[in-house]
Amino acid sequence: MSIIVIILSAIAGIAIGGLVATTLKSGVNEKKVKKLVEDAEKEAASLKRQKELEAKEHFMKLKSEHNESVRDTKHELRGKEAELRRKEQSLNDKSVNLDKRMDEVELSKKELKKQQDAIVDKKIGLEKSQKEYIKKLESVASISSEEAKNEMMETIKKEAHTDAIVYVKQIVDEAKLTASKEAKRMILQTIQRTAAEQAIENTVTVFNIESDEVKGRIIGREGRNIRALEAATGIELIVDDTPEAIILSGFDPVRREVARLSLHRLISDGRIHPARIEEVVSKTKKELEDEIVEYGQKAVIELGINGLHPQLIRMVGRMRYRSSYGQNLLQHSKEVARLCSTMAAEFGLDAKLAKRGGLLHDIGKVPEEDEEMPHALLGMKLCEKFGENPEVCNSVGAHHDEIEMTSLLSPIVQACDAISGSRPGARREDSEAYLKRLQDLEKTALSFDGVEKAYAIQAGRELRVVVDSDSLDDKKADLLSFDLSQKIMKEMIYPGQIKVTVIRERRAVNFAK
Repeated sequence: MSIIVIILSAIAGIAIGGLVATTLKSGVNEKKVKKLVEDAEKEAASLKRQKELEAKEHFMKLKSEHNESVRDTKHELRGKEAELRRKEQSLNDKSVNLDKRMDEVELSKKELKKQQDAIVDKKIGLEKSQKEYIKKLESVASISSEEAKNEMMETIKKEAHTDAIVYVKQIVDEAKLTASKEAKRMILQTIQRTAAEQAIENTVTVFNIESDEVKGRIIGREGRNIRALEAATGIELIVDDTPEAIILSGFDPVRREVARLSLHRLISDGRIHPARIEEVVSKTKKELEDEIVEYGQKAVIELGINGLHPQLIRMVGRMRYRSSYGQNLLQHSKEVARLCSTMAAEFGLDAKLAKRGGLLHDIGKVPEEDEEMPHALLGMKLCEKFGENPEVCNSVGAHHDEIEMTSLLSPIVQACDAISGSRPGARREDSEAYLKRLQDLEKTALSFDGVEKAYAIQAGRELRVVVDSDSLDDKKADLLSFDLSQKIMKEMIYPGQIKVTVIRERRAVNFAK
C-alpha cells in the first residue's frame, strides 16, 4: 500500500511541476500559480486518499479470500483424517476377525487330523479282516481269489455277450419297424416305375439260311471261303448238320454282328469268294461303326442326357453288343440310369447326375483295347479322361467297392446296379455255380455247433436251420441266427439277400407199454 502512495505522490509532483512550468512559460502571475498549485495539491491529496481506500479494499478482499481458502483446506483435511480413522478402524476389525478365523481353521485342522488318523486305523483293521475272510473263503472253496475273479469275469462276459446280442436284435427290429417302411416304399416305387426285359443271347448267334445248299458255297473250294471269312471277322463259323442254320461263335458281340451282316450280304449278292469277302467285311465294319454311334446317340437322347463326349457316346453304343450273364449291357445300363434318376429324386439329390452315373457305370466293359484293370476303375478312368463330373466318376469307380465312396450318388448307383442285376429274369446263372452256392450255404450252417439240419430253399433266398433244443436255448438260437448271417455276408457272394431262419423245437416223447 505504501508503494502505491509513493507512486501516486510522484505522479502528482510531476503533474504539478509540468503545470508550473507551463504557467511560467505563458506568463501567468504568481497568485494564479499558487492557486493552481493549491488546487493541484488538493486534487492530488483527494486522489491519494481515494487510491488508498481502493488499495485497502483490494487488500481486505484478498485477505478474506485467503482466509476462506485456508478454512476450506482445513475442513477438507479434517474430513480426510476422519475417513482415514474410519478405514483404520475397519482394518483393525478385519484383522481381529481374521485372527479369529485363523484360530477356528487351526482347530478344524486338528479335528480333521484326528478323524483322518481314525479312518486310517479303521482301514488297516478292515484290510486285515478282509484278508482273513478271503483266506477262510479260499480254504472253504478250495480256490484262490484270483481264479474266482477270472471265473466270475468269464461268466459275466458270456452273459453280457448274450444279452448284448439280444439287445442288438431288439434295436435292429425297432429300427426296421421305423425305417424299413419308408425305405421299402422308395425302392419299390423305383423298381415299379422302371420297365425291364428278360435275359437274351450270350456268346453265339444263329444265322438262318434258306437251304443247306448255301453251306457248300459258304465253305468254298477246299474251305477257302470259310477260312477267309473267319480271318476277316475273327469269328468261328460252325457249319454242321443243323438244318438251315449256321452258328457264329465268338466272345465279342460286335465281331459276331459284323460276321452276321457280312454273311447276309454275301448270300444275298451270290458272289462268295475271298476278295469279295474282304470287301464286304470291310464295308460292314464301317457301317456298323456308324450304327454303333447311332445307337449311342439314341440311348442318350432317350434318357435326356446332354453334353456327353462323342467317345463316350460311341462306347455307349458298343454296349448294345455286349451282354453280362445273358443280360444286354446297354439295356442294363439304361435300366440302371432310370432307377438312379428315380431314387435320387426320392432322396432330393441331382437326378440328372444320377442318371448319368447309372448309364456310364459299366462303360469300362467295352474298351477299345483290352486292359488288365477292373471294369469299374477303367470306367472311372475313361470318365475322368473325357471330363465327366467328379461325382459321376466316383460313382462309376466305386459301384463295386474298388475305391472309397465320396459322393451320395455312389451308393445309389451301386444299389440300382444290384437291383437291375439281381431281379428275377435279369440274368442267367450257370447251374453248376447255382448248385454250388446252395451247397455252400448249407455247409456254412452245419459248421456251427448244435445245428442238426440245414436247408437252402426259395432258390437260395432263404436258409432254414434246425437246431438241437437240448444244446441251445432261445437266446443262443438268436445268437446263432445273427452269427450265421454275418458269416454268410463276409464269406459268400450272392445276389439280393438271404433270410436266415433258426428253428428250435422242444419235443417231449414217452412210450406207454
